[in-house]
Amino acid sequence: YDKGVQEVLIQGPAAYREAKDLARILMPSQAKKVKQWKSPAPLFVSKRIEEQLDSIFSPVVTLKSGGYLVINQTEALVAIDVNSGSFRTDDSAEDSAYQLNIAAAKEIARQLRLRDLGGVIVNDFIDMRKERHRRNLERALRDAMARDRARTKILRTSPFGLIEMTRQRIRPSLKRSVFTDCPCCGGKGMVKTAESMSIEVIRTLYLASQQNAVADVTIRVNDEVAASLNNKKRREISELEEAGNMDIQILGDPGVFPESLEMKCKDKDGRDVHVPL
Repeated sequence: YDKGVQEVLIQGPAAYREAKDLARILMPSQAKKVKQWKSPAPLFVSKRIEEQLDSIFSPVVTLKSGGYLVINQTEALVAIDVNSGSFRTDDSAEDSAYQLNIAAAKEIARQLRLRDLGGVIVNDFIDMRKERHRRNLERALRDAMARDRARTKILRTSPFGLIEMTRQRIRPSLKRSVFTDCPCCGGKGMVKTAESMSIEVIRTLYLASQQNAVADVTIRVNDEVAASLNNKKRREISELEEAGNMDIQILGDPGVFPESLEMKCKDKDGRDVHVPL
């Protein structure tokens, strides 16, 4: 909270009274800004808060001018790319780029606060040739970051048109506080294709075929991988069955992850056989 806050709306009488009492103790001059939401409609629905929260986690941020930002967060840094999109003016390409970059600088400062992004931040603005425009853009970004309570340091524009900066990392970003890494892809955002997994299964079956004790193998994989194996790798599987003198059964399960691979091996007496993978 700072003095720039115009009002604080709180739904529910108990929560309102608690917040009002706290405000009177900590900042009595600002307590009048704490107000109770009295409408029968839920606060978050009326103010479209849920919709705005969802937009915070989108990597694409649309600017009013028609351009847009693409924000990508990695372990090492945050990369922000400015794109012109549908932004068009009657001015020269240089002046158009300058106008869009100024608007983008203000939105970048806002998004950094909303998402609570910290560490090294690299801003890739639209390239401008005039030194005057570059200096004005740096000044606009510094002015926009002035209201940020986190410590920041902004460098001059690099020869590649990048503005590098750092922002104090006070706590994990909002994204890290709300989301966890996908158990399927581990946060990579990609999983192996069915064809790639089929090849991996064939390699695993080859290891099983080298064990003389193995007489029966059951493979459980995702449905798409099973279909790829049964349709495209049938010949390779038959050759492995013959070479290893064993029976191979491929089972598809729609409920397992695309990269899931479960193999059970048994000898001719039905006892489990361990095959190191």
